[in-house]
Amino acid sequence: MRSPFLTSAAALGVLAAVASVLVAAPPAVAAGPRDVTADVLADRDVNLTGDTVVNVPAGTTTYDGAFRGQGTLTVRGGGTLVLTRDSDFTLPASRRRQVVRTQGGNHPYTTVSNPDPPAITVARGATLQYGTGKGTGLIGHFPYDTPGYRLNELNVRVDGTLRLSLTRTFNIGTISGSGLVTQPRNMWGTLDLAGTHPFSGVIDNGTGVAVGRPEFPVSLPAARAIVNQGSWIIDTPLNQTITLRQNFYQREYGSDVNVHTRPGSKVILTGQYSYSDQGGDAAPSLSDPHINWRPVPHQLNKRGTNIEGANVQWGDGTTHQIFMPGTKDTVYINMHEASGRRSLLTFDYNGPVTLGAPIGGGKYHDTLAAPGAGDVVIAGTKGNDVTFAADQHYDGSTTVQKGAVLRLGSAQGDGSLLTGTDRRRIVNDGTLVVRNTKKAISLSRLGGSGSLVQSGPATTTLTGPAVTYTGTATIKQGTLALEGGASLANSRAVRLTSAAARLDTGGSPLRVTSALSGTGTVKGAVTNEGVVTGGLTVTAGYTQTDKGQLVLTGTPLKAGGTVSLQGGLDLSAAGAAAEANATDSASPQIDGDSPPPSTAPRAAPLREIRVLEHTGNGPIAGTFDGLREGAEVKLADTVYRISYKGGDGNDVVLIGTAASASAGARGQASSEGVKADTRGTGAAEGGAFGWWPYVLAAGLLGALLFPATRRTRGRGRRRGGRRPVHGR
Repeated sequence: MRSPFLTSAAALGVLAAVASVLVAAPPAVAAGPRDVTADVLADRDVNLTGDTVVNVPAGTTTYDGAFRGQGTLTVRGGGTLVLTRDSDFTLPASRRRQVVRTQGGNHPYTTVSNPDPPAITVARGATLQYGTGKGTGLIGHFPYDTPGYRLNELNVRVDGTLRLSLTRTFNIGTISGSGLVTQPRNMWGTLDLAGTHPFSGVIDNGTGVAVGRPEFPVSLPAARAIVNQGSWIIDTPLNQTITLRQNFYQREYGSDVNVHTRPGSKVILTGQYSYSDQGGDAAPSLSDPHINWRPVPHQLNKRGTNIEGANVQWGDGTTHQIFMPGTKDTVYINMHEASGRRSLLTFDYNGPVTLGAPIGGGKYHDTLAAPGAGDVVIAGTKGNDVTFAADQHYDGSTTVQKGAVLRLGSAQGDGSLLTGTDRRRIVNDGTLVVRNTKKAISLSRLGGSGSLVQSGPATTTLTGPAVTYTGTATIKQGTLALEGGASLANSRAVRLTSAAARLDTGGSPLRVTSALSGTGTVKGAVTNEGVVTGGLTVTAGYTQTDKGQLVLTGTPLKAGGTVSLQGGLDLSAAGAAAEANATDSASPQIDGDSPPPSTAPRAAPLREIRVLEHTGNGPIAGTFDGLREGAEVKLADTVYRISYKGGDGNDVVLIGTAASASAGARGQASSEGVKADTRGTGAAEGGAFGWWPYVLAAGLLGALLFPATRRTRGRGRRRGGRRPVHGR
């Protein structure tokens, strides 16, 4: 049987044959890119036949030749290669894969999907410059019939620097890489930035960039920052939303972000447009954020935005850095009408932001030369709290959506809204807080169902009959004034929360149809058809209707103060029948008196208890229904008389007498329709008069709390308006 292994001699022969083959054939090496550096340095045209590289020496190399053929071009080295002529080549057919589609019917726009790999690569450390400030020097191939612009088929990867020194409108395809794409100032060329770019570096705009057009959308999902030294012009196709999340930076006077949109479209800007004083073009930043808010000499940090008939949104509910930080001295914001469309600016943040500059409609930095042509919305995102710390100069509506807060005025400055016409209305379904320190402002055409808060020392005036606001109105300090027919009658509650709070009715009676409460001052008269609560001071008279309720502390029959009146008091329509329950008034107080301890000895000296304190000089008109001046009220063993000229001559008081009633009357007090039920309260309880005076006072106030009963109304009720008491 033959051995499966070779004999030693045979094996040696095979090895010798293999060795001879290896010596005769050179090792296989992958073909590298063709180096055409020598051709470039000699200004010879280069015909690409595959992957090609230029190693640029230090310094600047100006190339007067052109690249043609089929392949790719990579620029390496530590210098700058300047192209003075246009070049045109193509990728190999095997690498072309992108799909270019034009859609939109009568409003066509073009998109690119699955883009080709880069045809031009600028390696880290190298600089490729298109042009010398003239019209030529671009590398591009333009096989597509794209409406509105010329789409470049040759995509570019920039890990170093691509400098665009061209003075025409141009496109450089899809941009990738992580380096710097820069355009020198005053080039007066425009880069058509079309489509989606995976570029993660910095774009430095020296003159103009068209960031989308009606003919193409744009997306920069990964770009690190935008250095804007010229005009960054954003536009959209129909019915498209474009979101740019980059921070914008500016170093020299004369830059702006201009936004256009088509019907159904929106531009969302979630970054911040800031001054930059460090980091250069490739890594811009600001050493101190406060520099945005104070002028730099020569207006170097003056920057602006022009909204041209566009729908613009600052923030997307995930950030609270305002897009335009600054004051009227460092930023400008203009809203214009374009193609018959007014502008819309929406603030959508998840935390507090401050707008320190006015929104106007002038040209560039002269923003107040004309009113802004547009509307403003404070989006109802949780946490969205926007402060206007400047006088606003736009002539449209202001809408505060439910859940949002708009504040006028801050430590940085007072704020206002431009109102006065039907277009300039306020729809407040959230919270509108006015907290100006010095500037008194007027607001008209206020509607909505949210919350209005006056919290600054300066006066806020609501003007005109078109105030239809139905929400709550709270005055913490300062004055909320009404004039020109403005009313809070539709407001579901009006609250004055401190002695420094003031409501000025403007000479017309304040008609209360829901609730008025607090401890401040109402300058003017009050006609109560709702509920009035607390120790308010009313300076020009109080009229109680039989629909109204007067509660001195917020809970019926638990009196904790008096309503102080400095004008006339009209009780003509106030009924006197009420149920007064002592067990509901564990600590009843009227005019600041607390009930004595239950162990106090009983006595029957004269005692006066003020029911309503009238601190002015005006008269009281009318009486409680069924309780004329001097009428007796018998409660337990004490008899009281009511007077409408007690205290300093015009207070409503109860005067106790020494006369005693029989003990059998203890559980029931009745005189002219007034009833009280002690529910077991003993005669020994309540100090000098027991609790009965307080219960009676509560009963009288209850006459204001509850309409008179049919029985009471039918017995001696005066009809036909006011009748001065005792000749007044």
